[in-house]
Amino acid sequence: MKFKEKDSNRLKIISLGGFGHVTQNLFVYEYRNDILLVDCGIGFPDEESPEGDLIIPDISYLQKNKDKIRGIVLTHGHEDHIGGLPFVLRSLGKKIPLYGSRLTTALIKEKLVEYRVVTPINTVKSDQKIDLGSFSVEFVHITHSI
Repeated sequence: MKFKEKDSNRLKIISLGGFGHVTQNLFVYEYRNDILLVDCGIGFPDEESPEGDLIIPDISYLQKNKDKIRGIVLTHGHEDHIGGLPFVLRSLGKKIPLYGSRLTTALIKEKLVEYRVVTPINTVKSDQKIDLGSFSVEFVHITHSI
């Protein structure tokens, strides 16, 4: 994916998974020299799929732009939203701060220990705001079964 130089002042929203699918949720928000990732999930192939046990989003764009990544915000703890973290973090070869609710970060901690991946994990509260480069993120409480 290429953008013209004059596009550097525009917000780019890129779906690397999850758009039109129920799985592999991974959205990229890019503005100038900052990238914010929202969710990092896996997909589950059906019985006829030749893709193996898990489907991980194509992160080649992120590998080329990993120095722009300011953090990953996790919306909740379903596998299609957090399951790709160990694979993506390992592929990027960089410690990227993670942000999520208390339950979500507890699930993430267990997953990353299992895969021996170390990165900063930050628990946020409802109504808390954080700044990640050009982005300001405000967290809101929702109920979503898991």
